[in-house]
Amino acid sequence: MDYIKYLSRSIRLAIGIVLLSGYGLVFYGSPKANAEQIKEKNVSFKWAFGVMVGGESGPRVVSITRSATLKTGDKLKILLQPQTSCHVYLIYHSADDELFRLFPYQFNRIAEDFKPSEKYYIPQGRQWFELDEKVGKEKFYLLASSERLDHLEALLSRYEAAEFPQKGEAVREILSEIRNLRKRNKKFTATAERPISIGGSMRGISREKQTGFPEIDALAVEVSATNFYYRTYTIDHQ
Repeated sequence: MDYIKYLSRSIRLAIGIVLLSGYGLVFYGSPKANAEQIKEKNVSFKWAFGVMVGGESGPRVVSITRSATLKTGDKLKILLQPQTSCHVYLIYHSADDELFRLFPYQFNRIAEDFKPSEKYYIPQGRQWFELDEKVGKEKFYLLASSERLDHLEALLSRYEAAEFPQKGEAVREILSEIRNLRKRNKKFTATAERPISIGGSMRGISREKQTGFPEIDALAVEVSATNFYYRTYTIDHQ
């Protein structure tokens, strides 16, 4: 199912330019300890979530790490690149209490589409999300697991197939399942997020030769966790 077709009024697609910046934490310790940490972290992926906001002094770029206050016209784009054979889910919760599965693109093609080291952009290609006139609190739920979250997938599929009168209850079931997954996996919440570097230096911003757009890949952070990872991003759309 093409998720773009079902995006709500709160977020619409637009072609734009977004620079993403990332930050992270680096684990320190002995080489042996670090090797053991790396070995046990079976959930690993590169991630960038950023926004370009406007202003009197011109556009500026910020990285969304937990929450952000944004305005109509601000543009968003996400990069996801798995490093292990983990399963990543990104769900958008609109101000109108609607849910949209942004990733994976299709459940029935996870095995074919979701491959380690493959780069996935949300939205796909050179398109960008742009906030429209509909204001309110909006959330993005990011979940990653060493195993497929079958029950969550089933609930999302049921929601997408439901008629409008049944969607409200389906939303509550999905949000409840997300909370339950967090509780069941509390012991796996320790994670590391580190900037990606080349030759000991932070990567700079480069531009695509064809379009002149910034390449968001260079500004991603690497997320590592054991068995399960979770984060909520909150947008206060004013």
